[in-house]
Amino acid sequence: MSTAELDSAVTESVAVRRRVVTTSRGDISVAEAGDGPVLVMLHGGGPGASGLSNYHQNLAALTRRYRVVLPDQPGFGGSYRPTEADLEAESITQIAVGALFETLDALGIDRFHLLGNSLGGAAAIAMAQAQPRRVSGLVLMAPGGGWLPFGPTPTEGQKEMFRYYNGDGPSEKKMANFIRTMVFDHKQFGAEVVKARYEASLDPSHIEFYHRYNAAFGKRHGMDPLWRDLHKITAPTLLLWGRDDRTITLEGSQMMLKQIRDVQLHVFGSCGHWVQLERRRDFERLVADFLAELP
Repeated sequence: MSTAELDSAVTESVAVRRRVVTTSRGDISVAEAGDGPVLVMLHGGGPGASGLSNYHQNLAALTRRYRVVLPDQPGFGGSYRPTEADLEAESITQIAVGALFETLDALGIDRFHLLGNSLGGAAAIAMAQAQPRRVSGLVLMAPGGGWLPFGPTPTEGQKEMFRYYNGDGPSEKKMANFIRTMVFDHKQFGAEVVKARYEASLDPSHIEFYHRYNAAFGKRHGMDPLWRDLHKITAPTLLLWGRDDRTITLEGSQMMLKQIRDVQLHVFGSCGHWVQLERRRDFERLVADFLAELP
């Protein structure tokens, strides 16, 4: 779905504000909606992902209580594309953390709640470790980097992600296969969803970035080992996980439960990697209630 189409769909019920923040690394595109305590939501790393595309369906509920800030992480959406040299010097998580803190500083945001899924979950963990004072509440949905897989790697979902832009390039069939591995019941996401996500994945600069990103991911042997410093997280933390996640599997939650000081876990049966979509109302209620109870 294009940016214009997303904005049109969301703004039927929620007013979305867009801006571009210039950082020392490159421009970061940010969508915002609502007022109140700040909730920064970081998207995952699938083809065509962006802040608004991953969370637009949740804005109507969450903006009743929060000023929701949706950055496009480096490489995605309307934000700048890290170069090969950038990815050689730093991991994608380190790049994102640096750019996101600069972005929040430019927006005048000091303390904030932070939520991240998958690749965005890795950035959220790293941000909470690097500057724990600033993160007042942390929500992680099957985050990367904070776990050690007990089964074969790459996982089924990771294989589909790597396969998408390789071979004969992206296609609607490949996108359908990708979505099928991300969710428990793909039938709830019809041909229109597949087509919209496919079209969002066709930006040439994003495709070029994705090839660089996958190559760098292989050189670094996966995500940063953020699990080594989970004890540095001081924010109260809510873990949300689909029992049937085939990308970052539920077993990974055990290390987080042992190492994060103030932590709780909610597991959804018959749910895959995209909790915010598959269990939308439960996701919105749990996030809002958890954060509302924090000092």
